[in-house]
Amino acid sequence: MTEIQEQVPVSASLVAEDNRLDFLPTSFTPRLMMHGEALVYAWMDRLSEDYKGGYWHFYTLSNGGFYLAPALDSPMRVAVAGNWFEGELSADAAGIVATLFALCQLAADVQGTDAGDLLIDRYYFLRDFAAEHAEGPAIFRAID
Repeated sequence: MTEIQEQVPVSASLVAEDNRLDFLPTSFTPRLMMHGEALVYAWMDRLSEDYKGGYWHFYTLSNGGFYLAPALDSPMRVAVAGNWFEGELSADAAGIVATLFALCQLAADVQGTDAGDLLIDRYYFLRDFAAEHAEGPAIFRAID
């Protein structure tokens, strides 16, 4: 007998203000949380001349992933020098791109460790969410 598994869409939930302190150590691990957060902000600074700092939203994903996104209502111009991507993304999609780049870099920094394996899993969890995102094709062009 063959079992058919139903694909359940991955959903994002905004982290409530009173849970923000737990988000970074839970997401990046306590040892890597400061480096991980700094990498996301540094990647956004590198990717978008529209980024000037500011408040960020934190999101958890129903599949165990997470991401950070600037709390902006306006689109952001994003340029990735390594793959020639240039385009306009919502702040949410730009945050997904920055978080994916940061997770990839951080996982490479700690490869061969349990933390590295965890970060790789979280990278793929976020990619799964990005595939279903309204701006998924642009996100994938940006990270390609």
